[in-house]
Amino acid sequence: MDAKWSNNTESNETHCIVHSNDSTAKIYFIVYYFALLIIGSGGNILALHLSIKRRKKVNSTDIYLINLALSDALFTLSLPGRITYYILDFNWPFGEAMCKITAFIFYTNTYVGIYFMTCVSVDRYIAVVHALRFGKFRKDRIVKYVCPLVWFLVLVQTMPLLFIPMTNVIGDKVTCMEYFNFETIPQLPVILLVACIVSYFFPVGVILLCYLRITLKLCKTVKENQVIHKKGHLKTAFTVIMVILVSIVLSFSPYHINITQFMVKRLYYKPSCSENKAFKMSLQITVALMNLNCCLDPVIYFFAFKGYRNRILSMIRSYVSAPSLPTGKTHSESNSNSQNQVCTKLEEL
Repeated sequence: MDAKWSNNTESNETHCIVHSNDSTAKIYFIVYYFALLIIGSGGNILALHLSIKRRKKVNSTDIYLINLALSDALFTLSLPGRITYYILDFNWPFGEAMCKITAFIFYTNTYVGIYFMTCVSVDRYIAVVHALRFGKFRKDRIVKYVCPLVWFLVLVQTMPLLFIPMTNVIGDKVTCMEYFNFETIPQLPVILLVACIVSYFFPVGVILLCYLRITLKLCKTVKENQVIHKKGHLKTAFTVIMVILVSIVLSFSPYHINITQFMVKRLYYKPSCSENKAFKMSLQITVALMNLNCCLDPVIYFFAFKGYRNRILSMIRSYVSAPSLPTGKTHSESNSNSQNQVCTKLEEL
């Protein structure tokens, strides 16, 4: 089947131009990735900064989220290259090596993010549902072994990207990290389908199971003991996993569902030229949505990190109250009150 695909591709290559890029799409991608660079780097660097300040007070969830923030912060380093790629009308000027490094950082961030979100969900599940039975797995000494293991597993999965061609010359342009650059890889549909199952569908299943079990626990607790419910412990765990689930649905699901459906097609028949063009455009959009994850992760920190939440809220209050302050004596009193509020918030970090 793959041999037939290769022959048909070769005979139709001159008739089907897949890499035809729209100038409007180019502008959208430039603005979009520039916004990701600003918001993603700012939000994740702030999370790392606050974590370093309170390093003696971190718990198991904090450790997982610190690794998530580190991965996202490293990912933003690859965005200037992608922005340049779109500015030059989908032309990669930095050579094969830099394209491989960019791809390696991109996919490492993707699956480190999914795995650590899974770790956070399991951690919250244990804390709420099996605190006495499996609480030992939330101890710092265990978590500090889990985190390097996650990084190791992802690096093993993504390391082959450094040894396969990532660029392709099309006319007077060099494409980078485009799917159709990889079609010469033997059994590509099978490889990608297995990767999607192991690295996406299985972790999402685990997260969904944790979410359902915590939801059931929360409902049961509300019926039995309103006092415990009002303390917010279960509600916080529920909110964190819900935000993680929403983040995965919004950012990771479109890409992996898109890849899965197209690879299934590849197993059964040769997609037409119009299907290839549609897949390329949908892939650009779903990859852009997947990159949105570096901006959605700070939302998880907001609900999971009390210090992060307090700092963001104090910044918002300061920004909102500054323009509306009256003059004279009231201005001084209001300014003093605002400073006292900020100091109080900082003391809580």
